[in-house]
Amino acid sequence: MTVTLEVAGGVGTLRLDRPPMNALDVATQDRLRELAEEATRREDVRAVVIYGGEKVFAAGADIKEMQVMDHAAMVLRARALQDSFTAVARIPKPVVAAVTGYALGGGCELALCADYRIAGENAKLGQPEILLGLIPGAGGTQRLSRLIGPSKAKDLIFTGRQVKADEALALGLVDRVVPAAEVYEAAHAWAARLAQGPAIALRAAKEAVDTGLETDIETGLAVERNWFAGLFATEDRERGMRSFVEEGPGKAKFL
Repeated sequence: MTVTLEVAGGVGTLRLDRPPMNALDVATQDRLRELAEEATRREDVRAVVIYGGEKVFAAGADIKEMQVMDHAAMVLRARALQDSFTAVARIPKPVVAAVTGYALGGGCELALCADYRIAGENAKLGQPEILLGLIPGAGGTQRLSRLIGPSKAKDLIFTGRQVKADEALALGLVDRVVPAAEVYEAAHAWAARLAQGPAIALRAAKEAVDTGLETDIETGLAVERNWFAGLFATEDRERGMRSFVEEGPGKAKFL
């Protein structure tokens, strides 16, 4: 299998495993979508780590496979490509990308689907599609500009240049940089902490933020308002408020 889902302690690890560079061919894209949908459904998965291994996250699409595709073939494939990545972005649980080595093209776009990105000091990220006479096709033009702003996104997309971890952190492309050997441990710790949290409230928070980024503020506020009121019907809300009153803040246990 080119992608696997391993679950332990409420954390599901989506592991890319297509040596040597985790090139994202059609089979890997389809498997990624299947497992993202499985992680969405499974109640024992409360947070997700996306990981490519100790040496590389994903160096991009399988260029040899793409080279033989003509316009008609890509018209048929482009939507499935985007849908695979969107399935990851729409996992209604906290998702963190653990980025080591190269995260280029589709690899960078996959990292953009996460809620949080932890990169190793050896990480290099970028959208080099322009160097092939293309543009990003798995969400890069949209998610990157929403994350770091349009002018910075255009610089990366127009030039196709790679950025090292420190510049990625300064741009806001990643959220934290750690030694390469500690990337997965740090990402798993982030996910494990949230796996202990109130699952419905976390889902609500993610949906409210993501919807707000995709629409006008009035619609976003309506989503927030509806979720806020709806959470008053949950056991987690009762448990959290009772714990606050009886024990003080930050001591509620939701499992």
